[in-house]
Amino acid sequence: MTGRGLEGFYRGGRRVLSRCEVRVAGWEPLAVQARMAAADRARFVGTLRVSPQAGPDPDVLVERNRYADGTERITLHSAAPRPLRLPVEVALGTDLADLGAIASGSAGPELPASVHDSGLRWSCATGNASVTAAPPPSDALASAGLLRWELDLPPGGSRSVELRVRPDGAGPLRAVGRAATSPLAAAHAEGDDPRVPVLLRTSIEDLQALLLRDSAHPADTHLAAGAPWRCGLAPADALVAARMALPLGTGLAAGTLRILARTQLTRPGAQSGMIPGPRRDAGPHLPPQCTGTEATLLFPALLAEARRWGLSEQETEELLPAAERCLTWLRTTAGDDTYLRDPHSGGLVRCETQAHAHRAAVLGADLLDACGRTGGAALRQWAQALRTAFRRDFWVDDLGGGRPAVARAPDGRLVPHLGAAAVHLLDTGLLGGGALAPSLLDKVQTENLARLLGSPVMDSGWGLRGLGAKEPGFNPFGHRAGAVRIQETALAVAGLAATGYEKEASSLLRGVLAAAETFGHRLPEMYAGEQRTEGSAPLPHPAACRPAATPAAAGVLLLTTLAGIRPDAPAGTITLRPLRSAPLGEIGLMGLRVAGAPFSVRVSRLGLAMVEEAADGLQLGV
Repeated sequence: MTGRGLEGFYRGGRRVLSRCEVRVAGWEPLAVQARMAAADRARFVGTLRVSPQAGPDPDVLVERNRYADGTERITLHSAAPRPLRLPVEVALGTDLADLGAIASGSAGPELPASVHDSGLRWSCATGNASVTAAPPPSDALASAGLLRWELDLPPGGSRSVELRVRPDGAGPLRAVGRAATSPLAAAHAEGDDPRVPVLLRTSIEDLQALLLRDSAHPADTHLAAGAPWRCGLAPADALVAARMALPLGTGLAAGTLRILARTQLTRPGAQSGMIPGPRRDAGPHLPPQCTGTEATLLFPALLAEARRWGLSEQETEELLPAAERCLTWLRTTAGDDTYLRDPHSGGLVRCETQAHAHRAAVLGADLLDACGRTGGAALRQWAQALRTAFRRDFWVDDLGGGRPAVARAPDGRLVPHLGAAAVHLLDTGLLGGGALAPSLLDKVQTENLARLLGSPVMDSGWGLRGLGAKEPGFNPFGHRAGAVRIQETALAVAGLAATGYEKEASSLLRGVLAAAETFGHRLPEMYAGEQRTEGSAPLPHPAACRPAATPAAAGVLLLTTLAGIRPDAPAGTITLRPLRSAPLGEIGLMGLRVAGAPFSVRVSRLGLAMVEEAADGLQLGV
């Protein structure tokens, strides 16, 4: 770890260690392998030849295991025929820079170190960090950032040094761990396509590795946004991932909702009811957007859908007041306006925000009615007015049939660029009896959007581009300007399948599965949106987290979409709408959870679904 680019250990969006270089007997080991051994561990192996009489063969193997919790274990294995006494040096350094500054190339120089406890410490005006070592080093040179040991290795023996890095006073991240009770079902898959079981298994492993406990309420868990850069709670990402992972049970959704309910703003004012979140870049054509708005709109939608999947009545009642505050914020912020405007962008009306707001209003109204609360009628009335206005005001006519605008300026001017934000218009949510909520688009507009999403302009062959390839500002590596983002691709597949556009959905699904193979089925949050050609492979994005919460949960959504599972646990029914084309052949999904019990389903090569295991009393709907 040399400190170049984004390399480093991060905590809370700050780089606490940027450089960790190892030298043994004055030499840097020759790297022979670097790979991810698990979702939360990377393994690096190097070799050395330290014995003069050893010939060309290396006689010392240096193994470095790096963990997402801020630990690195350096182990020396000897194959020499005689005892070895080897000096080991570890050079450490950091700039304590903010992730945004590092990503933009404006991070400062390394900070001077001081000797601290059994390691080194760095401080600046914005924070501090330390590295402790076990066993303690025999020497520490602060001016060079060096820790030194003299290690004795018997023939065939091993010795280890463990480094722990974290901000001063911070304990280790409270990972849930594989041995603890997990809110996620241990589902598995089988079928004609050998990639299916591997993708589901790896997706669940990644979700397990990213699970964190709330320090004040250990029973509640949420997902870290991703490793290695975003190892904390990102409200919008956590809600999106919990929603896509509902087929694995409602425990993750309940924990995430409880954690975010405790962050909700409740003091009187314009932001009352909002769930805070950082701002996020929105690409070359729009100003940054507030993820707090997205999280606030996702909260009631997730609660409503979790109830359909089997969230208990008690948990629903517990979380309902927070959802009501979110819906009150929505109606108060929109006011007498038909649209929910972005207050941070001069009143800009975003297509994506209207999709989130419409879904929150429709699903929120359904939730309020089901729980005997008032306010549902007003939300439905506003949602109806939004649908009518959106279909008129947001459609850009052209010779190809038109497209939805990505945004509408305060003066009515449309921002016409075609991008992946439009997939949220297909993500309408689930109502009672397996019915889908109404869409902001009419039937003809939905058909045109489906055609565009399935065209080479948007479908790269590896998944859905964030921005159309012919749009101004397209950049295959732009995280909002052309890169393939797994979250949006999965939502597109699910939305296209639900609205009957199986050809387009199947193409995107096959593209992601092909890309997953090249990443060892551990999907990153994004990769380059270059066009797929014969013999090519997707190009990794240098800043992408892997594993990450949303792509891991997207793997679950992609595969369960093949079965079209639409539960209504309160009514005791479940509807199956499988892809009739069976694009991956026969597939079986076992160990999912619906209505608090194991659920298994199989889809044949003819596209016919059959329930193999379900909760007692759960009836198959029509």
